[in-house]
Parts: sequence; structure tokens; C-alpha cells
Amino acid sequence: MKKIVILMLAFGFCLSDPGTDENHRVCQTAGSASCCDICSLTSVTQKVGELGEKVVNMAEKITFLETRLQNAEKEVLELRSLTAGSPQVAFSAALRDSGSGNIGPFTTATPLQYKKVFSNTGNSYNPSTGIFTAMVSGMYYVAFIRFSMFNNLASPPNSVVSLMKNSERLTSVWDTSGSDINDMGSNAVVIPLKVGDNVFVQLEPNRLVYDDVMNYNTFSGFLLFTM
Repeated sequence: MKKIVILMLAFGFCLSDPGTDENHRVCQTAGSASCCDICSLTSVTQKVGELGEKVVNMAEKITFLETRLQNAEKEVLELRSLTAGSPQVAFSAALRDSGSGNIGPFTTATPLQYKKVFSNTGNSYNPSTGIFTAMVSGMYYVAFIRFSMFNNLASPPNSVVSLMKNSERLTSVWDTSGSDINDMGSNAVVIPLKVGDNVFVQLEPNRLVYDDVMNYNTFSGFLLFTM
């Protein structure tokens, strides 16, 4: 019975700190190799537990890296579809996806955000900004339609929009005062674009356009061939 109590005390010391001199003295007092075996087993158990925590952390890191790798592979496939073989780039969008009314006027020149996307092959058009960004160098066809309503009787030109390439104005459509109450105009260009070039329709300062669910105003373009 005395030996069992000593072994239990020794085991308790091992759990608290298996590597101390006190535990070693207790093992000597116990006079049995089984006490030291218990201490050794406890030490191994603790080390196994620490190793298990490291394995869990490594598993989490591996899962994170696998997710990043999958995302990278997806991006590579998207880029290959644009740069390998015959890349396909085309988009078309209307000004409003709901509601009706004028957009503008603004005190500064402002890119129009064509929010109702009909097509966006290649994902080069951003409806949040209204900007088309070339991801493939080539020759592009770009067109836009402008519509104004109930505001053509004012003395100054009240609806002026321009097609922009970066900071360069390519072409414009504008409306002057007249006896009619609505007007529509359009324009288009064939232009070379390099990777990173931005194309957008700009509403000039203090001007406005009208649109509703009939989708009078559109912005469209597509890649003719690579260069």
C-alpha cells in the first residue's frame, strides 16, 4: 500500500513537470523502475500532444495554400482564354438596370456607369465604374448611343457625351436646343488598344442624359483581331 501511494505521488510530480530533479528524487524513493517509466511515458505524451498541435497548424496552412493555388489556377485559365489561340472579348451594357430619369448634371466630367450588362465575354468591362479595360492588345470596335428627353428646349447644349481612351477624347455626341423634346445620337470608332488601356463614355460637365427601362443609352465593343 505504501508503495502504491509513493507511485501515485511520483505520477503527480511527473504530470506537473516530468523533467525536474524533484521527480527524479521521488522515483529513487519509490525504489522501482515503474515510476521512471511513468515519468517517461508522461513526457512522451506531452511531446506527442505538442507535435499534434504542430500537425494541426500545418494542415491549416496547407488548406490555405491549396485554396490560393486553386484561385491561381482559375486566373491562369482565364488569362489563357484571352491570350492563347483566338481570344474572345466582347461587351454590351445599358445605362440603367432599373428606374428612370436623368443622370447628371455633374460639375466635373464623369464616366457614365452602364449598369445593365447584356454581355461581358472576357470580363473586361466593369459596370461599377463604366470602364472597359483592354486585357488583350488588338484592334477594337467601340460604339455608344446617347439619348436625351424633355430637356432639349434649353438655350445651351444640354446633353454632351464623349468616348474616351484613357485621357484622350476620341469622339462625341451632343444635342443643341430645338423645337423637339427628345433626341438620340450615336457614334463609333475602330481603335487599337494596348493591354491596360481604358475606354469609357464621359458625361461632360453640367450636362445630362435620360434613360429608363427602354434602355436608350448603350455602350458596346468587341475585339476585331489581336496585334
